[in-house]
Amino acid sequence: MDTRPTSKAYRAYVLFILVVVYTFNFIDRQIVGILAVPIKADLALSDTQLSLMGGLAFALFYTFLGIPIAMLADRKSRTWIMTIALATWSAMTALCGLAQNFLQLFLARLGVGVGEAGGVAPAYSLISDYFPPEKRARALSIYSFGIPIGSALGILLGGVLTTYLGWRSAFIIVGLAGVAIAPVFRLTMREPKRGGLDGAGAVTKPAGVKEVAATLIRKPSFWGLSFGAASSSMMGYGLIFWLPSFFVRSYGEALPGFFAWMPGFLIPADPGPLLFASYFYATILLVGGVAGIWLGGVMADRYGPDRKAAYALVPAGAFIATIPFFIVGVLAPSLWIAFPAFLVLQALSLVWLGPVLSAFQHLVQPNMRATASAIFLFVNNLIGIGLGNLAIGAISDVLNATYGDESLRYAILSGTVFYVIAAGLFIFTAPRLKRDWAA
Repeated sequence: MDTRPTSKAYRAYVLFILVVVYTFNFIDRQIVGILAVPIKADLALSDTQLSLMGGLAFALFYTFLGIPIAMLADRKSRTWIMTIALATWSAMTALCGLAQNFLQLFLARLGVGVGEAGGVAPAYSLISDYFPPEKRARALSIYSFGIPIGSALGILLGGVLTTYLGWRSAFIIVGLAGVAIAPVFRLTMREPKRGGLDGAGAVTKPAGVKEVAATLIRKPSFWGLSFGAASSSMMGYGLIFWLPSFFVRSYGEALPGFFAWMPGFLIPADPGPLLFASYFYATILLVGGVAGIWLGGVMADRYGPDRKAAYALVPAGAFIATIPFFIVGVLAPSLWIAFPAFLVLQALSLVWLGPVLSAFQHLVQPNMRATASAIFLFVNNLIGIGLGNLAIGAISDVLNATYGDESLRYAILSGTVFYVIAAGLFIFTAPRLKRDWAA
């Protein structure tokens, strides 16, 4: 533990390096979305198999190992745990490029999930010990920029590297880059004092499993936020995985025309629709995602301290607002209509991150923050990653006989119900937050 006072410049560096690591987390997690097209063709996989490889394979160990690793992070060095996690998931991503069949790729993705199980919950806890309560929503929002930045880079790098070098090289290059970052993180990231910014009454003695469970059982708002976020994540992860395939299948011939303005050196001879789909969707993820996450964090820090219900009501309003943009985007007759619709949809769908992650850090004492965060991630990711990809892929396979390549469009459209469920759960949770807030 480092007890030296931290300067504003070092806190900025802390956020920067954590965002870098989280960016690699999402590059390695989401790169399969754009690579699904060549992987399906090369390994002759069905949409259901793609869903299992891209979602359930990752989610199984990522969710189940997250809680014991987080409990260790509430007791031991969070920076060491994150270093080992980063090196592990990056190495397993590189191994994905060596897979020769569905089983090998499935097992390599399991390994990615094992590593990433230790990458997020400890970071939430670290941020809470570097930033005071009134700045945590914005700090956690900035950290969450790793989601759209990493997802966008995963889609973009996947498309570019696949076009020039093949999908196997894409896995290997991004995986080895993450391995190289691990020692830099370990050597420059200090371990802060737990609860040092939470006042004299903050509890820092490690909590046992029974104590954490007893605390969370008494807080219905924790579960309302967890299952509401999980419902939205079914579409969030489902869209990140399936929209690149949707753009290729439904707008493949129109994609080159949308990018006619691009300089020629960015477009190789006969690139195919995959590269253009990566440009298209990466822009949506980056611009829309960063804008939405920042908006949510600012609103939470502005309204949350005086009205705890705002941590749930702000995301609820955003989810309700996604519906018309979702319908317009999926059913758009052209990319010129789909692009702004998906851009706004992406922003609104990620407003929840800052408010909800900040609320979780205040529903429990500092000694159980990593564990509580891991339990939330368990619920969110097992449902969101494990079922979101699979549900859309399975529905697409069922509709394929009727709609052909357009089956994915209608499978995605059916998912609007999950945003409605998320909004309802957040509205239900809002009046309970004040009572459950940790003293």
